[in-house]
Amino acid sequence: MKYYFGDKIRAVRKRKEYTLKYLAEKAGVSDSLISQIERNKVSPAIDTLLSIADVLDIDLEYLFADYKKSKKVVISNEGKRKIVAADGVVYEQISRTTDEKERFAFETYVIKIQAGSKSGSSEYGHPGKETGYIMEGRAEFVTGADSYILEKGDSVSFDSDIPHILKNIGDKELIAFWAVTPPKNFMDKI
Repeated sequence: MKYYFGDKIRAVRKRKEYTLKYLAEKAGVSDSLISQIERNKVSPAIDTLLSIADVLDIDLEYLFADYKKSKKVVISNEGKRKIVAADGVVYEQISRTTDEKERFAFETYVIKIQAGSKSGSSEYGHPGKETGYIMEGRAEFVTGADSYILEKGDSVSFDSDIPHILKNIGDKELIAFWAVTPPKNFMDKI
């Protein structure tokens, strides 16, 4: 990703009423380089950028403020999300980070489990961590030999490398919000 700050440099230079030649001399570069930087034709080396910032008395945070604000945002619109249904369980993918290899990658779901149905496996887990929040209904959360009853408003967090199951033990649909890191991407495989 390229980041351009030539407009900011030009605006500060003009506000200070510095010519291209004056800024170039003080920064120790050519005036054509300053011109190219201001027109976003070239990206300066960090030492050149620091020299220009010093001459113009620009705070580096000001130069890079827009860069910090321009991170990728992913919107997941209701009605356009991936949904997978199998064996009395519906998974609706709420969000997923765009780069699953990044350190803090995750994905989130709303899981709807019909009475008597379950999600998960008693035979295997997967690398990572999970957290879940019971939005509606009553569940039994089973991990290994341990079992926990979860009611509306309860949450659970655990290492997901152990086998785990979320069972609907109520007589109504169980609805849970679930987050998984790193993403399993199982919806892409179905």
